[in-house]
Amino acid sequence: MNIHRLGITGIVLLTPKRFEDERGHFSETWNARRMRDAGMRFDFVQDNHSLSRDAGVLRGLHYQAPPVAQTKLIRCTAGAIFDVAVDIRRGSPGFGQWITAVLTPENGSQLLIPRGFLHGFLALRPNTEVQYKVDAYYDAACDGAIAWDDPDIGIEWPLAEAGVSAPYLSKKDAAAPRLAEIEPPFFWNEAHRTESELHREQSP
Repeated sequence: MNIHRLGITGIVLLTPKRFEDERGHFSETWNARRMRDAGMRFDFVQDNHSLSRDAGVLRGLHYQAPPVAQTKLIRCTAGAIFDVAVDIRRGSPGFGQWITAVLTPENGSQLLIPRGFLHGFLALRPNTEVQYKVDAYYDAACDGAIAWDDPDIGIEWPLAEAGVSAPYLSKKDAAAPRLAEIEPPFFWNEAHRTESELHREQSP
C-alpha cells in the first residue's frame, strides 16, 4: 500500500498494490493492521455505494456533524471522479482550504478524509460508481451540506472535462448554504487531532 500524505494535515491518498496477470488483477483495498502500523486507526462500520448515471453529476459538499462525525475512505469502481475535501475545522491552519484527487478504477487510488472535512465529488464519466467506508452510522439529524460553488472556498471544478457547463445537483445540494452562513461543528486542537496527525508528529 502506497501512503501519500497530502497538503492538508489529515488527508491521505492510499494506492493499494495491484497484482495483475492474464485474468485481470487483485488488490487489497483495506487492511486495518497495516493502517494501524502507519498510525491510522479507524473502525469502519458502514459501506456506501453510489451510481451517477451522467457525467456532470456533482454530490456535495457534505458533512455529518458530531457526535456522529465520519471519517471516509473513498474509491471509484467505475467511471471517474474529481474528489474534493475541504477543511472546516475551526482553528485549523488549513481552514477553508481544499484538496482534490482524481479517482478511477484504473489508478486504484483511495482518498482518506478524516472528520472535520467537507466531501464532494464530480462524476467525470457516465455510469460512475463510488464506494466508500465510514466509521460512524448515517444520522439524518446530523447531515449537513455547504454550497459546491461557495466563492469563499473557490473550488475549481473541471466541469468542461465532464462535458457540462453546470453540474447536475440534488435539491438539497442546490439549496445548501455558504460556509460563512453556518457555524462549523468541528474544531482543530489537541483533543480533536486525528491519530494520523499525532503519529506523524511523534515519529522520529
